Amino acid sequence: MRRDPLDMDALPPAVLERTRQAFGAGVTPAQSVVRILADVRQEGDPAVRRYAKLLDGAELADLRVPESELADARSQVSSELYQALELAAERVRAFHQSTLPKSWVDLQQGLGELVRPLELVGLYAPGGTAAYPSTVLMTAIPARVAGVKEIVLATPRRGSEALNPAVLAAAHIAGVDAVYQVGGVPAIGALAYGTQSIPRVDKICGPGNIFVAYAKKLVQGQVDIDGIFGPTETIVIADDTARPAFCAADLIAQAEHDPLATAILVTTSRKLVKAIEGELDRQLAAIDRGPMAREALERQGRVVLVDCLEDGIELANRIAPEHLCLMVADPWAWAGQVKHAGGLFLGEFSPEVMGDYIAGPSHVMPTGGTARFGSALSVHHFLRTMPVVGLSRGDFAALGPAAVEIAHAEGLSGHSGAVQVRLDSLK
Repeated sequence: MRRDPLDMDALPPAVLERTRQAFGAGVTPAQSVVRILADVRQEGDPAVRRYAKLLDGAELADLRVPESELADARSQVSSELYQALELAAERVRAFHQSTLPKSWVDLQQGLGELVRPLELVGLYAPGGTAAYPSTVLMTAIPARVAGVKEIVLATPRRGSEALNPAVLAAAHIAGVDAVYQVGGVPAIGALAYGTQSIPRVDKICGPGNIFVAYAKKLVQGQVDIDGIFGPTETIVIADDTARPAFCAADLIAQAEHDPLATAILVTTSRKLVKAIEGELDRQLAAIDRGPMAREALERQGRVVLVDCLEDGIELANRIAPEHLCLMVADPWAWAGQVKHAGGLFLGEFSPEVMGDYIAGPSHVMPTGGTARFGSALSVHHFLRTMPVVGLSRGDFAALGPAAVEIAHAEGLSGHSGAVQVRLDSLK
């Protein structure tokens, strides 16, 4: 079932036709990404403006969003929403402050490690079928807690439409220094290479469609990236104590993101399966994005009946999902058996949606099985470490002969000489 997040062959016909209209016959979607990145790298702002008009219908005199528009964003969202965003920001900030690593130095051994933040980070917030102010909080705040000096955000302006005020309000709350009204591949190129108006960053973070993901992959190495993310995925493991309405709601919450989203129910109870099926039909009919969620469930959704919870946990470990939800009688008792998951959500009142918005950890998590080696976005992604070596005479004298032996074994006489000359000076 797993889909390659960079599989351009899976694009729908409408997207392929739009690519043909924009770039001409014979240009594949992958080739269009390469062309845009090359043009942005060579031309800078003129290419960004040209592609903003071509792809988003936006005529951009200034790429940077005026400070006045950012200031107005607070008044354009309800006080309830603004307070909710502030509460979420407070919790996200507190969580990441508690995980912040520190520099250390052992003067006796002459060793240590200095922890230093990145200088400049670029965030990307999509502007497609939904706006994501939560993503702004979940990316900007860990960077700010890590001590990143400057944080900029790119988000697309569609035609003459105003930017989403909730996204701008979140940027203000999170302490973003500048917002640029460009999106898609041009935004990734601008952040990676720098233009006359947009600074070159050290790292790019944030989700996007397959074109954005492919662009991030291509610029990796020129700039660090947070990861290549595919469609969202969730596994709900439930026993006969789980409430069908809760399980169905959690599956729908993930399915409504994208027709390619994956929502899987793993359970020991046949009775629960029947009850959840009924709840799905009832709840899907009541939400605006019900058709999209239904499409995702029909294409990618699965129900797996297992003999015991041990089998369910083993299956989840093999899949290594982005989100793993344990809707069982004693979820904490099973947490120790979970080896591979982007995020773990324990119990019926810890749904993944709380992680999306307000629990505290970042909701940017590894997808597509990459949870086997990747982690959720955190302050660690915005820090780099520098080992420090400051050996005393005595330690050098004790360790130097071993270094000489290893250098000889590698055939590097210059290496051995750099140590031996010092050993000789100590005699």
